[in-house]
Amino acid sequence: MSLQAEALKGAPLIGGEWQEAPDSELAPSIDPASGEEVGRFARSSASDVDAAVAAAVGAREEWYRAGAIARGAVLERAADLLEARADEWAELMTREMGKPLPEAKGECLRAVGILRFYASEAQRPFGEHYESQTPRTWLFTRRRPVGVSAIITPWNFPAAIPAWKVAPALVFGNPVVLKLAEAATLTGLFLVRALVEAGLPDGVLNVLTGSGSELGPPLVTHPDVAAVSFTGSVAVGEGIR
Repeated sequence: MSLQAEALKGAPLIGGEWQEAPDSELAPSIDPASGEEVGRFARSSASDVDAAVAAAVGAREEWYRAGAIARGAVLERAADLLEARADEWAELMTREMGKPLPEAKGECLRAVGILRFYASEAQRPFGEHYESQTPRTWLFTRRRPVGVSAIITPWNFPAAIPAWKVAPALVFGNPVVLKLAEAATLTGLFLVRALVEAGLPDGVLNVLTGSGSELGPPLVTHPDVAAVSFTGSVAVGEGIR
């Protein structure tokens, strides 16, 4: 089955499991040009926030110990998958949120480039080495993951912004809970499906879909969330800060 067909199912992802829901509980994604239904997605609940964060916490140590090279290789494989299906991805974006097809294709390829850039960061030093004033003594610094990263993305760049937030978090060893924009959920899930297909371990990337006002507050205030990355309105951003 194609990534687009899978993405149209609109299931959140928690601990490696796609959270399916009955058809009667699915929310429609509507083509703004035609008014036609593009697909449907399940709405996550506040209780799903706890489950998603717990799954990320549980995956944290294994993902860190996998090493940067292995983490970067997952991003590189996902980039290959998305580049091969960029036309399909762009078509979905245009249908779901109305971006002109050439611009949608350009954004999809931008997301591919972002994944490849951060995959290459796995090859760079993760610390520094200094000479001390004390003879025969050296000082070392080593960068380590901060922990579970909560990422909230907007509707207007539904491929590029999730990519440039999720990719650096993942490659540097941080598990992620991603809240996708309600108006561009299916496009974001296309990216997520590619990362899963590329071999991302269960629980490293967890995805919530649905209402930002319902899911955002318990996510950004969760005691096990170590970092928050948000793109959206000034008012909401000030509340998070």
